[in-house]
Amino acid sequence: MNLTQLLQEKREEIVSAAAMSLDRSHLPHYEQAGPVESRERLARLYDLIQQSIAQRHLEAIIEHAERIAQERFAAGYDLLEVQTAFNVLEEAIWHHLQACPPVELAEAIGLVSTVQGAAKDALARQYVSLASQTRVTTLNLGALFGAK
Repeated sequence: MNLTQLLQEKREEIVSAAAMSLDRSHLPHYEQAGPVESRERLARLYDLIQQSIAQRHLEAIIEHAERIAQERFAAGYDLLEVQTAFNVLEEAIWHHLQACPPVELAEAIGLVSTVQGAAKDALARQYVSLASQTRVTTLNLGALFGAK
């Protein structure tokens, strides 16, 4: 089963696992929103992750992450809370990647990492921009890893 098929077939299982993890995190604003709303939010995020991977296009997930940052920032959510929601979904996806054929696993890991990384980067940049009231560009961390 390739990654696209996996994400389609395991959608409910992955979203449910992420929702349970989010619930166990006891994040104040997500507890206020309740388990139904939190699960629906995770499902929307999952659908955009799945779409971004299938289309090999990041615009929709980046726009969503920026919009979520604006909404959650305005509602008083701490960045950690929102990042945790993104992370529990990513973790749930990771648990299912082993079902990909070994020859496709490296690409699957790369695709999931790229989409999640772009979303979390956009989320964090937007939060920092809102908190500091300035525009923050994408961080270039290559120097920290010896990239040239």
